[in-house]
Amino acid sequence: MNGLFAGLDVSTQSCKLVVIDLAVGSTLHVASVNSDADLTHFGTHEGVIPDLGEGVSESDPHMWVEAVDMLLGRLKAAPDVDQGQVRCISVSGQQHGLVALDSEGNLTRPYSKLWNDFSTSEECRLLTERVGGVGRMIEEVGNTQRTGYTAPKILHMLRHGPECYAETATLFLVHNFINWYLTGGPRGGIAVMEPGDTSGMALWSPVTRDWSQSVIDAIDPNLRDKLPPVEPSDRSIGTVASHIADNHGLSPNCAIDAGSGDNMYGAVGTGNFTPGIVTISLGTSGTAYTCMDQPFVDPAGEIACFCDSTGNYLPLLCVTNMANGYDAVLEAFEMTHAEFDVVIAQTAPGNDGRVLIPWYVGERTPDLPRAAPIYFGFGVDDFGKERLSRAVLEGHVLNLYSGFSRLPVEPKVIHLTGGLSQSSSWCQMIADVFEVETVAVQGEGAALGAAIHAAWVWLQEHGAEVSLAEVADPFVILDEATRKRPIDENLEVYRVQKRLFRSFTDRARGLESEDPFEVRAELLRVCD
Repeated sequence: MNGLFAGLDVSTQSCKLVVIDLAVGSTLHVASVNSDADLTHFGTHEGVIPDLGEGVSESDPHMWVEAVDMLLGRLKAAPDVDQGQVRCISVSGQQHGLVALDSEGNLTRPYSKLWNDFSTSEECRLLTERVGGVGRMIEEVGNTQRTGYTAPKILHMLRHGPECYAETATLFLVHNFINWYLTGGPRGGIAVMEPGDTSGMALWSPVTRDWSQSVIDAIDPNLRDKLPPVEPSDRSIGTVASHIADNHGLSPNCAIDAGSGDNMYGAVGTGNFTPGIVTISLGTSGTAYTCMDQPFVDPAGEIACFCDSTGNYLPLLCVTNMANGYDAVLEAFEMTHAEFDVVIAQTAPGNDGRVLIPWYVGERTPDLPRAAPIYFGFGVDDFGKERLSRAVLEGHVLNLYSGFSRLPVEPKVIHLTGGLSQSSSWCQMIADVFEVETVAVQGEGAALGAAIHAAWVWLQEHGAEVSLAEVADPFVILDEATRKRPIDENLEVYRVQKRLFRSFTDRARGLESEDPFEVRAELLRVCD
């Protein structure tokens, strides 16, 4: 096996490029563009246009195109890479974002609503009512309607910008839009979707692998005309456009594979190919997902039912709140990451009965877009550095676990990725709460997964009988220095604290639960 293969990851705050060399089994080139710092003329803060209103999170799709061009320009200038030898490019994109184009390839709506846009609560309610309720919606698309998903974004566009919707000829997700650009854009770009990212629209069913006519009719019976065809994930869709190849020194034969969502490629980039391996991504949001050979449909709709990028399935939990509470504590107490670890080492598991429900900016799982943080068991003198630091760490991990526990999965190991995976405190907390060994994965996650996928697709299309695991093996590197195992004496504390967290969050949502005051009393006895 030989050749160079590239993966692009178009995320909320940045765009990354990874080039791998199959002949030597190593990563040859890594580059990134930060939207705020490198593309200042778009005026973003953390990749998002500021001050658009409460719950609104949007970006200009042209920014992503400029970022891709900038990265390809840097690849051309790299002295140690022959960009003309790149045989295939694959694009990973932040999921759920909506890009609308007219018949000439112009944006009909200047900004794209992103995965963390919470302004479509009313549209979620309307869609669910029109289809016949939550149960019926889950039957139709394997998921409930969430503010992050794409279907309510389309209805929002129709309700609040009908003239833009009327002018729209094509609706894309982020990675499909970049694929269209790379294959020619207005000059004959290829409009196609694939099952992984499309299953996150809540408009197409991962179970039936077809569009839901009921949900389409609940938006617009003619919507289907604006949706590209859904083709398999494990094939290329065409080759790079000649003018892009000429500009960046790429081969005109360089293939563009189908691409997928960032979670699907995060799975590939972290070696999550077989049941029993769970990936947890610790970034702006937190996600947990695993590979399954059959779709998992959560009766409550809290676990997302997604396809992956290989023909299998990727049940996924996403919590909106992850790094935000941690970053706020670091800023408030002027701590470094290392100083935070020291503080955690000086505090006791269970925090003496204090629990933080970290719903700082609403929450996706559970589906509470108007949620607010809750501090339970805190006295007036408990808001110092030590108590709050441990509360934030435990609260975020407990919030993630509470959703994950709905999955019928007993993980053998958890692979960690994202910025917080380098923190000893976070790695150990996840090992203790999930009661399983954890280890961080080196590399660029979704961008690396995209490059590996590009190689796998190209090899298959050129006659090689090779598994994705074989292609990925040299590139998925576990950081053994971060490996953590559950600490036996912490397990009883966290088993009670998990019950406390669940009892209180259930009560806050009006659900039946254990008495949180009684469970807290039990936790205090265990912590003593």
